[in-house]
Amino acid sequence: MSPRAIDTDRRPFVLVWELTQACELACKHCRAEAEPRRHPDELSTREGERLLDAAGEFGEGQLVVLSGGDPLARDDAVDLVEYGTDAGLRMTMTPSGTALLTPDRVGALADAGLKRLALSLDGGSPATHDAFRGEDGSFEATIRAARDARDAGLPLQINTTVCAETVEQLPAIQDLVEDLGAVLWSVFFLVPVGRGRVLTPVAPERAESVMEWLTETSESAPFGIKTTEAPHYRRVAVQGAGEGAPTDSPSTDGIGRRAGITAGNGFAFVSHVGEVYPSGFLPQSAGNVRERSVVDIYRKSELFRSLRDPDALRGKCGACEFRRLCGGSRSRAFAYTGDPLDADPLCPYVPEGFDGPLPKQSFDAQDASAD
Repeated sequence: MSPRAIDTDRRPFVLVWELTQACELACKHCRAEAEPRRHPDELSTREGERLLDAAGEFGEGQLVVLSGGDPLARDDAVDLVEYGTDAGLRMTMTPSGTALLTPDRVGALADAGLKRLALSLDGGSPATHDAFRGEDGSFEATIRAARDARDAGLPLQINTTVCAETVEQLPAIQDLVEDLGAVLWSVFFLVPVGRGRVLTPVAPERAESVMEWLTETSESAPFGIKTTEAPHYRRVAVQGAGEGAPTDSPSTDGIGRRAGITAGNGFAFVSHVGEVYPSGFLPQSAGNVRERSVVDIYRKSELFRSLRDPDALRGKCGACEFRRLCGGSRSRAFAYTGDPLDADPLCPYVPEGFDGPLPKQSFDAQDASAD
């Protein structure tokens, strides 16, 4: 089905299932605050299969991302990929760069029908990446897994966190993304949840300059670029092209996902214990899959429905002419104000004529100059 034909009131573009919070790494930004041991109340294999069956009720080819923690900390991860594939789902995974990610495991995921492997790079060298990930050897393990994915014929996605600690590394990471033959670079602008609360976000003006650089880079890069928790990247791109605010102009990446989705509006997250959130970075539960279908929660819960109404937004996001194209990060608004419908403090754009209060982002001021 064409992404343009998908009604986000009825189904998400992306459904994330956090298989586990267990992980050998101790990454500085970890939303899940992962730890080495698995939680005793994780969804079981059978409960997971029921969740995947329910995901199929959203419609043909539903995209499912298996995340963590490290999803490979579960012995049934490959089996769940195969189960979801057999159920008609497009299964992808975001494993950690650890010893669990062996060539045999990558090959098994490919054989099980995995559509894409997403790996994280937060530095352009072993020293910078490993320091951020809290584990020596993580960089080399990630690079090795990326090459294993290529050998197995698995499309590769690279995920990168943007914060004060990593922003200067972006050009070097861009070179790695190209060298590894990735099909997509997903650039995540920090939301202060989990361990990420101790990191320093970039200033709004610096974020804007990074998005301008990403827009320019995307024009010649041999891979796609998307942002996570920074939907105003679309505004930056449109304004950079000298265009005004469109009513609707979805673009797609290589697996048919429309850009510009936001928490609860085209996106849903199921935690390791079954709680359904609009996003992993907006941990406000709308129900639990052990008690209610994920389809029913996504379509009918008051929280999800409010997040899909651009006219319900408050502050300058509610007054912005780009609110249907962008909508702001609902996760970041929630992290800073406790209100997921409030304005996104990372966006420096002020709509013409808006004279209300501007959101404030708590951060140590960073150099706002362009790269």
